[in-house]
Amino acid sequence: MTPEEVSGYRSALAVKVSGFDVPRPIRNFEELSFDTLLMGAIAKQGYEKPTPIQCQALPVALSGRDIIGIAKTGSGKTAAFVFPMIVHILDQDEIEKGQGPIGVVCAPTRELAQQIYTETKKFTKPYGIRVSGIFGGMSKFEQFKEVKAGCEIVIATPGRLIDMIKMKALTMLKATYLVLDEADRMFDLGFEPQIRSIVGQIRPDRQTLLFSATMPRKVERLAREVLSDPVRITVGEVGSANEDITQVVAVLPSDEEKLPWLLNRLPELVDEGDVLVFAATKVKVEEIENRLREKGFKVAALHGDKDQASRMDVLQKFKSGVYHVLVATDVAARGLDIKSIKAVVNFDIAKDMDSHVHRIGRTGRAGDKEGVAYTLIIQKEARFAGELVNSLIAAGQNVPAELADLAMKVSFPFFVWTIYHRGVIY
Repeated sequence: MTPEEVSGYRSALAVKVSGFDVPRPIRNFEELSFDTLLMGAIAKQGYEKPTPIQCQALPVALSGRDIIGIAKTGSGKTAAFVFPMIVHILDQDEIEKGQGPIGVVCAPTRELAQQIYTETKKFTKPYGIRVSGIFGGMSKFEQFKEVKAGCEIVIATPGRLIDMIKMKALTMLKATYLVLDEADRMFDLGFEPQIRSIVGQIRPDRQTLLFSATMPRKVERLAREVLSDPVRITVGEVGSANEDITQVVAVLPSDEEKLPWLLNRLPELVDEGDVLVFAATKVKVEEIENRLREKGFKVAALHGDKDQASRMDVLQKFKSGVYHVLVATDVAARGLDIKSIKAVVNFDIAKDMDSHVHRIGRTGRAGDKEGVAYTLIIQKEARFAGELVNSLIAAGQNVPAELADLAMKVSFPFFVWTIYHRGVIY
């Protein structure tokens, strides 16, 4: 492609790049010249064409450059770092027992780590590349034995990875490919010291890829400190909601109206596909689960009090169709990649807009335009209403008159400025 064609293609993908001498994006997987084994695995998993983040991140990562990737949840980031990691590992000397890993992927939650682990194994299997999952909820002893035997890739949560390093189950002497996935979430959960400790033990000539849906100041500072001459790739607006998801907001007088609303709408939603319902507390999750079960819905709950085995069992049954409704706290907001979810219901509003964006990103995965997200908001939540209006406008969504009225109660001047600035008139 000519420079003009590259510029036009990036605009069409809504991709912005910055950095020195950025490699050109790809239009299809064939342009990457992968070997037949990897191309066969890509085809087998139903990957027809690369997503926008993959179009730009894959050639950059394959060139050996560090990356800051800013993209919405469900945009296909996992493949963007797994494919180059496989190529990178095949180019290294074979590791022996007690050595490794070469590739290290850190994720904020068990669920996301498990998801990445499962996805990675699909593509590494043809090569015999060994992948170990190191995250809570599983036997430390079994993980210790597996890692000690030698592995090329480790997918881990930060705390458990540090435990394994302290137990001398692995060393970082061979690690040359580091991925920090959902870095903003890792910082939200207080993992900054662990991340810095892990980075500090990996050799400085590594390749580092940092992915995040939002870019708060702390993550920006970390990126400057641990990445070398990175290419920054931004897909869409930073921290904005996926435009493929239709957002519907219902303004209700009080909390008492929420359950009747849900019971009234749920049969119709379940007819369209699986439904994920978010509530603020574990107690509320179980209360909703019990009420829905009484009404005959096939429902399960997911929250932090359940051990890892129970959580994995619930997710497996939800994926396989045993349950059609999953009620969860924000423990499920990151990393869940279940294509059958057609609707997300925010029974309680999220604690902030970043969490809201990640919640609704559980539907509309990888360009599925059938995803719908419902948010129930009550009169006393006017402050969140203002942020929600801005998010809806940025994503090109309809703003209900009741929500606009509620938002104007808390911040009239700012709200009017936003409408004027965005060119939206009511």
